[in-house]
Amino acid sequence: MATSEAGTLRLGTAQGRWVLLATVLGSSMAMLDGTVVNVALPRIGADLGASLASLQWTLNAYLLTLAGLILLGGALGDRYGRRKVFLIGVVWFAIASAACAAAPNIHVLIAARAVQGIGGALLTPGSLAMLQAVFHPDDRSAAVGLWSGLGGVSAAIGPFLGGWLVDGPGWRWIFLLNLPLAAAVIAVTTRSVPETRDEAATGRFDVLGAVLAALALGAITYALTAAGEGLSPAVWVSGVIGVVLGVAFVAVERRAPEPMLPLGLFSSRLFTAVNLVTLCVYAAFSGVFFLLVVQLQIVSGFSPLVSGFALVPITVLMLALSARAGRLGKRIGPRVPLTVGPLLCAAGVLLMLRIGPDSSYWVDVLPAVTVMGCGMTLLVAPLTATVLAAVEVRHAGIASGVNNAAARAAGLLAVAALPALAGLSGDAYRVPAAVDSAFHTAMLICAGLLVAGGLIASATVRGNVLAPEEQPVAEPNCDWPCGPTAPPLDPGHVPTTREGPATGPAAGPSTLN
Repeated sequence: MATSEAGTLRLGTAQGRWVLLATVLGSSMAMLDGTVVNVALPRIGADLGASLASLQWTLNAYLLTLAGLILLGGALGDRYGRRKVFLIGVVWFAIASAACAAAPNIHVLIAARAVQGIGGALLTPGSLAMLQAVFHPDDRSAAVGLWSGLGGVSAAIGPFLGGWLVDGPGWRWIFLLNLPLAAAVIAVTTRSVPETRDEAATGRFDVLGAVLAALALGAITYALTAAGEGLSPAVWVSGVIGVVLGVAFVAVERRAPEPMLPLGLFSSRLFTAVNLVTLCVYAAFSGVFFLLVVQLQIVSGFSPLVSGFALVPITVLMLALSARAGRLGKRIGPRVPLTVGPLLCAAGVLLMLRIGPDSSYWVDVLPAVTVMGCGMTLLVAPLTATVLAAVEVRHAGIASGVNNAAARAAGLLAVAALPALAGLSGDAYRVPAAVDSAFHTAMLICAGLLVAGGLIASATVRGNVLAPEEQPVAEPNCDWPCGPTAPPLDPGHVPTTREGPATGPAAGPSTLN
């Protein structure tokens, strides 16, 4: 295996390109699976006799374990080696994918998807943390931009690829596709990616926190999904249990000596703000990609292949422009991209209101997805880079995990809640009129979430944390992490914007898929 001192690798070198390839391919497995399944849902439902709630769980079982355990995955990588945990996640993901492909009924498929999400929780934070830890500071924004763009391409190409496979050899091949990808990732990673870890990481893992987070998300997701069939006592009980478990999770994290979610991270107002933006925009993205392909197939009469092809403009735009968007954010700061990007996406989603029976791809679909693609291209790379730049490099794994958990949890809750909010339940996803009405309501909700994300960014993001030079800021009350477990301050240390400002009146002003 080629070696390189942490933080010195240059993007333009051969090893730098191999490292980028390994991280992109690895994260693409998880991203691709998050979108490729969407286009196959109607065919899976028909083949396995599944209800809408079962199809929601086909997506949400994966998102649940991914969101609930991704913070633990980041912490494991920081402790035992990001490369090692990343490789374990890739192997785990491949085995679970094979189980999904062989599922004889919808219940086995849902269970295999939950196991698949565990593998995603191990590999996803490690892919981004390796970039942040290995590359030279001057190349990190560009590397993250390429990672975001190429990873976004895999997420966007998923519906097209899924449509081709569903129309061809069948929906089971959308899972078998992960096996050759995993083999390539393992080969490149073992040969070219150096090992990195947080040498200061010690103590026990926060297993109780991980369990509480997963159970809270699971209970809330069940309540939102079941609400589509009516507000029964079971729905209310599940919702209350989810909220109580969520409160217990926060209480445990405040007192744990080695918390899965270090609440001190949120003493950086920038880190907090960008994760709020992430919650809004990724909830909207998940809602759009979940329902758009159903609308195109059930209402507009597109085949799975054509429905997937409808999203190709997003793929092309992100492939061509994401690296430039990363450099733009580095030059002008993240505020403008994080504000304008979601607003452009909202405009694209509103244009989707024109999609209905007998819609034309060129007149109704193409303009909408093009505008949305422009917004995603402008947004994704600066969003990811800002999250990582808001904390110290040694905390890259946990910062990546927090942001990924926010994105996945947002998607999980959106997929669970949107059908109920839009009035779609049971087998109504097979009725064109019901789908059309629900789709229009859901797109208005998604557009509102995107506008909210843009407004939050405009109101809260300040300064240029992405600049390569570390600019001193006013002396804050404490360095990160703040609170009763914070280490003593070094009197000679001047905190910088790259470390993330702390709390207090003197404090100055951190991803999609």
